[in-house]
Amino acid sequence: MVSRFEHPAGGYKKIFETVEELNEPLPATVTGCIPSFIKGSLLRLGPGLFEVGSEPFYHLFDGQALMHKFDFSNGQVTYFRKFVKTDAYVRAMTEKVLTSSPAFSHFVTFGRFFTYFKGVEVTDNCLVNVYPIGEDFYAVTETNFITKVNVETLKKVDMCDYVNINGVTAHPHIEKDGTVYNIGNCMGKGAALAYNIIRIPPKQKDKSDPIEKSKVVVQFPSAERFKPSYVHSFGMTENYFVFVETPVKIHLLKFLSAWSIRGSNYMDCFESDEEKGTWIHIARKHPGEYIDYKFRTAAMGLFHHINCYEDSGFIVVDLCAWKGFEFVYNYLWLANLRANWEEVKRNAMIAPQPEVRRYVLPLDPYREEQGKNLVSLPYTTTTATMRADGTIWLEPEVLFSGPRQAFEFPQINYKMNNRKNYTYAYALGLNHFIPDRICKLNVRTKETWVWQEPDSYPSEPLFVQNPDGVDEDDGVIMTIVVSPGAQRPTFCLILNAKDLSEIARAEVDIMSPVTFHGMYKP
Repeated sequence: MVSRFEHPAGGYKKIFETVEELNEPLPATVTGCIPSFIKGSLLRLGPGLFEVGSEPFYHLFDGQALMHKFDFSNGQVTYFRKFVKTDAYVRAMTEKVLTSSPAFSHFVTFGRFFTYFKGVEVTDNCLVNVYPIGEDFYAVTETNFITKVNVETLKKVDMCDYVNINGVTAHPHIEKDGTVYNIGNCMGKGAALAYNIIRIPPKQKDKSDPIEKSKVVVQFPSAERFKPSYVHSFGMTENYFVFVETPVKIHLLKFLSAWSIRGSNYMDCFESDEEKGTWIHIARKHPGEYIDYKFRTAAMGLFHHINCYEDSGFIVVDLCAWKGFEFVYNYLWLANLRANWEEVKRNAMIAPQPEVRRYVLPLDPYREEQGKNLVSLPYTTTTATMRADGTIWLEPEVLFSGPRQAFEFPQINYKMNNRKNYTYAYALGLNHFIPDRICKLNVRTKETWVWQEPDSYPSEPLFVQNPDGVDEDDGVIMTIVVSPGAQRPTFCLILNAKDLSEIARAEVDIMSPVTFHGMYKP
């Protein structure tokens, strides 16, 4: 899955530039044959405005939220995009100033906490993801604010009004009946910070808003009382929640200072401590109950879980890890990403290195004596060992590793295989942090497949199942690709999920910036 291409021409710089929204959809030029079951919308979110007036944004996650949409109907395709008119966007456009401290401004996950401090503003710039709740769709970042973005409506919702949560991640888990689970930090017992799992019920028979019935399911303690870890996602099996608490910590006092000191930014508020390592927590789902097993492993960074499932008294946890304790976002400054290719590579050389890992957590860790491997699953080399201090030390199995070649923004056949033993994962391949390929990984055999073209920069792949399919990989992969030198530089690419061979593409004569996450809406 290692990239076959270098990028000396620097075409990737174009995906980090401001674009304009559209007033009406653009018709796309289609080559190939779009599958008949693709007749909905591909929705994507990412930054589209990288400066306000004369003031530039500095970090990849600072830009104002732009929603992209490819619509599919009877083989015809159109492309449309609009800025999400959040309060942050409207104020930026009206006052022509940055609306919050620069650098990683989407990430203020202390909405409720900051309400105690006069003048502290929490952003609603929802540039990270979009997902359904009930019959509605919400654009989200990592704060307490989520934004309803139905066709003709825009409504800001403050999750703090309904549950004890400072902010929620952009990566919920959604069950088949529409129930949504998410995680965020909160004020716990004894005025210490903790992490709450919340549950938002499915569509209500009485047509009431499901968000109003949100509940806290269970609470995880924090390893440090006033320094919670950065949380981007979590794992969920049929009966358990899995929370990986990394050594990337948020210093609350520095966070407050960042609001008031000009020239400071949120990236200055993170601390990392290699000695603390990584803590992995589990909790029962029904009823919500924290299980105080002290799973520990070496320091790592984590943004995205791939899948979690139970097997024979174990929880298998597959994730996209970054080695070591340093925060990867330190390397996602726009100046780094817009640099010439040799400089991009030099920056990535000193950054944490990516790795796809499998951990296995024994649900009965006390059945063996100290020092013995507790993992008895025959298909993995991962280990779990009880130590004299009562901690259970975990060593992972590496499913994929390539120097400065990340398998990130992972996807699976979520409808068929989420929370189940599975075979295939799909991901965006990052080449020294530059997205330049689509990857498929067999997590059992470690066989890999790649789609890649020169000077082409795809986004997160989304799996869409063939409704008549039987196999786990019966379906297609959809991604938005930007090829700056092409006549029609933006296209929606549809690949056969079996082997990543091209089925069709729908091209438009317009440039597009990078996108982070999204969904296919049938």
